[in-house]
Amino acid sequence: MSSGNTAMQQSSKAQDRPLGVWFQNIQHGYVKLPRFQRYEAWDRHRVASFLDTIIHNLPVGVTLALEVAGEEKFLSRYIVTADPNSPGTVNQHLLDGQQRLTAFWRSMYNNYEGVTFFVHLPEFDKSLEGNEERDISIRSQNRWIANNGTRRPIWSDDPAKCLDRGLVPINLLRPEDMATEVDQWVSDATAALEPNESDPEFVTRFKAHTAVIAELKARISELRERVKYFNLPYLSLPAETSKDVALQVFINMNTNSKPLSLYDIIVAEVESIAQRSLHDLEQELVESCPKAMRYGDVRNLILATSALLQEKLPNNRGMIEMNKQVLLDNWGTLEVGLERMANLLESQGVVDEARLPTNAVLAVLAAAYEHVPKDGDFVAKAEELLRAYLWSAFFSDRYENSAASRAYADFKALKELLIRRDFTEADWKQIPIFNRDEHPLADQDSLISAGWPKNVGIERRGILAVSSYFGANDFADDKRINYENIGNREYHHIFPDALLSEAEISSYLALNCALITWKTNRIIGRKNPLEYIKERVDLSNEDAVRTRLKSHLIPYDCLSKAHYADLEGQALASRLRADFDQFLKDRAVLVEAAILELTRGKQPTLDQIWTQQEPQSDD
Repeated sequence: MSSGNTAMQQSSKAQDRPLGVWFQNIQHGYVKLPRFQRYEAWDRHRVASFLDTIIHNLPVGVTLALEVAGEEKFLSRYIVTADPNSPGTVNQHLLDGQQRLTAFWRSMYNNYEGVTFFVHLPEFDKSLEGNEERDISIRSQNRWIANNGTRRPIWSDDPAKCLDRGLVPINLLRPEDMATEVDQWVSDATAALEPNESDPEFVTRFKAHTAVIAELKARISELRERVKYFNLPYLSLPAETSKDVALQVFINMNTNSKPLSLYDIIVAEVESIAQRSLHDLEQELVESCPKAMRYGDVRNLILATSALLQEKLPNNRGMIEMNKQVLLDNWGTLEVGLERMANLLESQGVVDEARLPTNAVLAVLAAAYEHVPKDGDFVAKAEELLRAYLWSAFFSDRYENSAASRAYADFKALKELLIRRDFTEADWKQIPIFNRDEHPLADQDSLISAGWPKNVGIERRGILAVSSYFGANDFADDKRINYENIGNREYHHIFPDALLSEAEISSYLALNCALITWKTNRIIGRKNPLEYIKERVDLSNEDAVRTRLKSHLIPYDCLSKAHYADLEGQALASRLRADFDQFLKDRAVLVEAAILELTRGKQPTLDQIWTQQEPQSDD
């Protein structure tokens, strides 16, 4: 029988361990977490629920520990906030139960920044009436730092005010010598009840005061005993258990209870194979490729790109199948690819994930850069192809369905051309996304019907990306859009929603949207386009305002005639409908012209688009 099977048989019986012992083991550094474990994840409600289980002495599930004898099998870390002053010899790795023991440890010190936990003792709560619930429970109180640096609410740190609410800080139940701390808290909490010796009712009130102290100490002592001796059993894998068996047990137990993400599992596999912490590499990547992090979750970017670099599908199946040692071997290529991918997106006016039409392109671009040199004549040719691919993804239905398999097919064909190098634009047709019969580009009709770009949707966000490509200068301050100022931009209705709503016309269309600053958006409000255009002209000049609107591919003349101050009812609806329809058509002409250039990998200027495709509005 293998040592792995022997280990599994020996570990089948759960062993008892009270929380008091768990506390000591954590305190002295005897218990650590393998680095591949996920980080602290429980919210305040899960923590409170677990603490409630403890104080009511209800059963909980078992934890899982790997015994350590000598050298640790896995890179490890201490439970959050439990780094010991004088670390002891590690004798266990906690494979399952991290969330419970982290919640226990941190609550015993009440060291969560945003919340403080209390035990509610209803017999001391002055707000309760006789018919209310009388059982003890766990309460959590949100905490925050005020402008003057004080932690609020202040009463949470005032023993007397806590006791008035029937609340005892959970940290008084910590399973170590707390006699002095408990006595001091009880004294402070009951100080207001202590009578003055000159009080004629001194003896009666003194007895009452003494009785409250005794009762409060007795309740705290009782709860401390419950915590100290509460049993949190564990299964133990012997120290001779092989790494692969320990890892498989870890994955199986976590998957069957609280599912791990695919990334968590791959972290474990990398740890097992290569003795490298993927968490550490991830952090290094975040620091070395900050721009790439703007476009999506770093873990998804790592796994999807790594899969493509090994010619695997950028989905769960491909990520599981890929060789984890090769993932590490490719790490430098991955970092360079992600950063160059981000640079390409930024150069095309796509500044962050919220403005990205489809994330299917990210891994394809990052992996493709493995075959694009950093300098030389071929760079321009390769990036023209990659730009054409990018914009074709934004304005075709290629990635509306089966995005992973289609991205894989496109990547393989892209890679073939990039390796070959002597390709021409005619060869692009070998890449499925450039098959215009199968995946035609958006036409004017589809552009006009595209919905609001704040919502998820490839084409609608693609339209917004076109205007961002040309700068999307703010209507008032004339600043070009970029990552640094995108947080100040809002999705503005060019023809105001309030105005169109009066005529029962839908305003939430991509062609009726412009990203402008929140301040400009507030100034414009419900005003007719003519009104806010005139205000901008009065504050600047007509040519400047016309140029700002042009950077969004917005036809100035169409808006400059949109005046409805003297109209109402059917007359307003009819005129507004005609003007709005014409505006959409004129802007669609401009956007389509830009699309045709961008999907060929070209880098058109505003003047080229406006000179070639100047819309002809009806008078």
